[in-house]
Amino acid sequence: MEQYKQEFIEFMIDCQVLKFGDFVTKSGRKTPFFVNTGFYRTGAQLRRLGQYYARAIEQKFGLDFDVLFGPAYKGIPLSVAASMALSELYGADIRYCSNRKEVKDHGDKGILLGSPLSDGDRVVIIEDVTTAGTSIQETMPILKAQAEVKPLGLVVSVDRMERGQGEKSALQEIEENYGLATTAIVTMADVTEHLYNRPYKGKVIIDDALKAAIDAYYEQYGVK
Repeated sequence: MEQYKQEFIEFMIDCQVLKFGDFVTKSGRKTPFFVNTGFYRTGAQLRRLGQYYARAIEQKFGLDFDVLFGPAYKGIPLSVAASMALSELYGADIRYCSNRKEVKDHGDKGILLGSPLSDGDRVVIIEDVTTAGTSIQETMPILKAQAEVKPLGLVVSVDRMERGQGEKSALQEIEENYGLATTAIVTMADVTEHLYNRPYKGKVIIDDALKAAIDAYYEQYGVK
């Protein structure tokens, strides 16, 4: 596993973004782990987060695209932070764009924040976490309604590695249904590998009991 992935896992722990316990996902699944990117709350945290995203984006998609699109609401700061990091790390001047939930009828009118979209724009979508793949169903019509763009792919922070609407993973379904390439900064397999029975700051975060709970979750919801 690359060093930046290991650092990102520990960064999520430090920011209390990655938590373990008893949770219920947006799709209604009871899960022993939860990722809440709303806990990235400081400028320093957002700067580092943007850099991790930028590395994953460059590794998967390169830098030959036009727009980084972050769906409202959590995607808004992600698109800003990652576009800044792409400039800082790679000298790539990528436009950022997000949507509003409500159409603005005065001033800067319309549904978009940041850069407008134009026909032919090559777009990478940035999100926090994809569990069942439902959010992309809302995002694609928004993009297509603005211009004849070319969606290239989707990047998320964590691939939960569980089934979407069918028997395949949410990211696999997105790739097949929308023709998008997908990637994540880390997968939950990466997280488990890095943290299982390995002390971090004097504490074992994933012990045998938690590992058993994670395994049981994937027995129920993991890709067969």
